[in-house]
This record gives sequence, structure tokens and C-alpha cells, in this order.
Amino acid sequence: MLKKVLFMLWCALLSMPFMGIKGGAYLFLGICACYAVFVLLSLVFGKIGKPSIPVNTGLLTLLLMPAAVAFPFIARDYYTDVAILAGIYIILALGVNIVIGFSGLLHLGFAAFYGIGAYSNALLTTNFGLGFWSALPATLIITSTAGLLLAFPALRLRGDYLAIVTLGFGEIIRLVLNNWDSVTKGPNGISNIPSPVVFGFEMTSLTSYYYLVLSFVLLAAFVVKRVYHSRTGRAWLSIREDETAAEAMGINTRKYKFMALTFGAFWAGLAGALFASKMHFVSPESFTFMESVFVVCMIILGGLGSIPGVLLGSLILVLLPEMLRDFQLYRMLALGVGLVLMMIFRPEGLIKKGAGVRGQGAA
Repeated sequence: MLKKVLFMLWCALLSMPFMGIKGGAYLFLGICACYAVFVLLSLVFGKIGKPSIPVNTGLLTLLLMPAAVAFPFIARDYYTDVAILAGIYIILALGVNIVIGFSGLLHLGFAAFYGIGAYSNALLTTNFGLGFWSALPATLIITSTAGLLLAFPALRLRGDYLAIVTLGFGEIIRLVLNNWDSVTKGPNGISNIPSPVVFGFEMTSLTSYYYLVLSFVLLAAFVVKRVYHSRTGRAWLSIREDETAAEAMGINTRKYKFMALTFGAFWAGLAGALFASKMHFVSPESFTFMESVFVVCMIILGGLGSIPGVLLGSLILVLLPEMLRDFQLYRMLALGVGLVLMMIFRPEGLIKKGAGVRGQGAA
């Protein structure tokens, strides 16, 4: 208990240069109130320190779908624009969750696949005259192939060494995009990327593009969930829990690692294509190492291996900075404090997924 109180005081002291003594005191009281609610939930739903709040994802989806469909009509264009960006990040985070959450492969260069997808879509639509839909299959093939090629040298390694290799891969892709002027136009980026066209209707309005992104989010969540409960998903989970034991049980760990990286890159390519056609412009600055870290934070916050957790973590990390925009001086401090609190009180994420692999589906 003393450690928790000291931590709350430490957060309040850190905030004083930005908020003053009075603001720091209010922050301390607010954290105390949040912890009291946390303890109350623990007593109601589970053991203290590890509350287990039941989440019926099917019922939750049915309740949230009407709100999601009606959102563009009840929100301003600014919030619709932010919701579109959140949807793109959800698709990207689902891809990262396959690699890190399902398979346990520490990948720190996922923004590279995001960038490859965005630039592939941009080059195919601007240089070759293809539309969004005709360029999308080629974009997904190119990005998935990049994930497959990275797997050859990377999957000989484990743990921190794998993280270093993937981090280097992400930086190599960023530098290539930044310096290959004859193809990528270097730091100037590629502009005039066309919008998708559906039944002769060009999706230039935020409302129409919102529904396009929402459709892809639902498709991605459905497909990833089905794969998670399949034989392949169980094999990924067994590799995450104990790779040596999984191999001893007859699972071809190398094959399933290849599949995880390729399938994860597939969704990153889709997110990149949607980002490029939404912004009508891409440049290397959008695909830095910090972008990879940002997406990894989403799945850690929501819960590794949990699909509802990925959706929740993505929404929080995209929407919360926008909600705190009026508090420009200390909004990132608040976000950082929130992440530290999560790591202390809820290290398994907001929505925890069962860690064990049950049944014989993975064998």
C-alpha cells in the first residue's frame, strides 16, 4: 500500500511544473479516487489487485454497432476524421497483435510494412493509373511478400535479437523511402493519390470514407478472430507460450512463424493503402520507429492476444490525445502516467486473454 501511495505522490510532484501546486494536489486526489474505484471493482468482480470484469464481446458488439453506424451523423467532421484514423490504426494493431500477441515474436519495425503498403498503393495509383480497388490486391501481395522475406533472416533469432533485427529492418525501409528519389520522390513524398470509387461514386467525403474504413475494421476483426480459434491460431499460441515444447509436440514452428509475419504484414498493407488514399499524400515521416512503438503500446494497453483489447487500446491511444488537446502542456504527461499506471496495476492489459493453449488443436 505504501508503494502505491508513494507512486501517486510521485505523479503529483512530476505534474507540478506544468499544473502548479494546486493542480498537482487535484491530480493526487484524482488518482486516489481512480484507485478507490479500482479496488471497488476488484471486490465486486474478482480478487483485489487483479479484477476480472466479465466482457461479453458478442453483446458488446451488438450494443456498439448502432452507435458506430450513426457516429458520422451525430459528430462533427473533426471527430469523424479522428475516428477514421482510429479505424486505420485498429487494422494495423490487429496485424501487430498477430505477430506479438499471438506468436510472441517481438517485432519493433512494423511501421515498415505500413509504409510499404502506403507507398505501393500510392505508386500504383499515381504512376500506373490504377484505381484503389485494382491496386489493392497488388499492394497486399507486395506487403505480404515483404513480411515473408523478412522472416528468412529474422526467424533464426529469438527475443531481444529478433527485436533488434526488426528494428533495423524498419529503419532500412524508412531510409530507402527517404532517399530513393527517382521512385519515392524522397522527402517530398507522393501526392495526388486518388480516393476509392464504389459503384461510380468517389469517396471524397469523410462520411463515406468512414463507412469504408469501418467495413474493413469489421472484416479484419472477424477474420483475425476466426484464425485465432483455428488450428493455426492454436499453433501460434503454443509457440508464444513455449517454443521448445511446441516443437517437441510436432508443431512446425518455423512454418507458423513465417505465416504469422506474412499474415501480420497483410493487414499492415491494408492499413497503409487506406491511409494513403485517405490522406492523398504519403511521406517517410509517417513511418518512423516511433510509429511502431505507438502501435505496440496499443496492443499492450488493450491486452496482448486479445482482439477486443486491441480495439479498445487503439481507440484510447488515438482518441485520448485529441480529447486532451486543450491541455497542450501536459497531455503527453497524462498519457505517460496512464501507461505507467497500467504497467503497475494491470500489466496484462485492459482485457486479458487466456494465456494457456487448451485442447489438441495445435498439435
